[in-house]
Amino acid sequence: MNMLEKALEKSRKAKYQTGKPVKETEQDIVDTVIQEEEEEEAVDESFSENKVENKPVVIDHETENHITFDWESLKESGFLSLDDTHSRIAEEYRSIKRPLVTNALGSRKRDIENSNLILITSSIPGEGKTFTSINLSFSIAAELDKKVLLIDADVSKPSVSKVLGIKPRKGLIDYLENDSLKLSDIILQTEIPGLRIIPAGKAHSFSTELLASDKMISLSRELSERYSDRIVVFDTPPLLATTQAEVLASQMGQILLVIGAESTPQNFVMESVKKLQNCSDVVLALLNNSKRNLNSGYYSYGYGYGQEEEEE
Repeated sequence: MNMLEKALEKSRKAKYQTGKPVKETEQDIVDTVIQEEEEEEAVDESFSENKVENKPVVIDHETENHITFDWESLKESGFLSLDDTHSRIAEEYRSIKRPLVTNALGSRKRDIENSNLILITSSIPGEGKTFTSINLSFSIAAELDKKVLLIDADVSKPSVSKVLGIKPRKGLIDYLENDSLKLSDIILQTEIPGLRIIPAGKAHSFSTELLASDKMISLSRELSERYSDRIVVFDTPPLLATTQAEVLASQMGQILLVIGAESTPQNFVMESVKKLQNCSDVVLALLNNSKRNLNSGYYSYGYGYGQEEEEE
């Protein structure tokens, strides 16, 4: 339909709707039709532009790698919380962390190789090593001038990720296996400004070999030298359950051996200490008197603290 036909059709419709003649010249009708068509085209162009600008949402990498904690659940299970500053367990962890922090960042730093790398282990499962690793990290990160990197190095049974509700994702083992991954690709930001976490990553049949690899040794060196202002906590498997903790222990500056009071046989403890004798400059023993109900997940507390010094 050409322009003139459209104009005549418009005139007929107007006359039919009103029942009266429309006093418009042919040119007036044509001008009106032209104006209406131009307005329709403008609306169409505007709609088209909006469709082009409506691009897919790209998830920011930091948002994708940022996690929050279920503080209510953690508190029920006995873990420290952000506002927990005067409880007994908060005071106990202040005592536990102080020599570790002093060794890592204070006056003894120059005397201890890789002083900021702290390995936490136990002789057997169930002695509270992961509980200690998480609470120690929370306690140190609560200090305004301290930064902590918590690494879930219990790669066969990643307890840190399980407790903190971290979904399966790339982590330490993926980084050690894949040269295309950067360290920043596996570090998770948390709602605690001073705390970062590296999850264990995927299960791997050669995880022990990967933890003993040159790349892991290079990573330990980088964490010690490049990030010397931050404390790195490794939660590792029990010493007598696998060889992975012993492999990692040789790369650490400090080792914290968690001992279940009245539950761990003395010969197990002595065997673990023997494995650690030549692994680190500093070996500390944490006597864990807590009694955990495995069904409910609740804890009671009481800690002893000591240091084992090997005589030359």
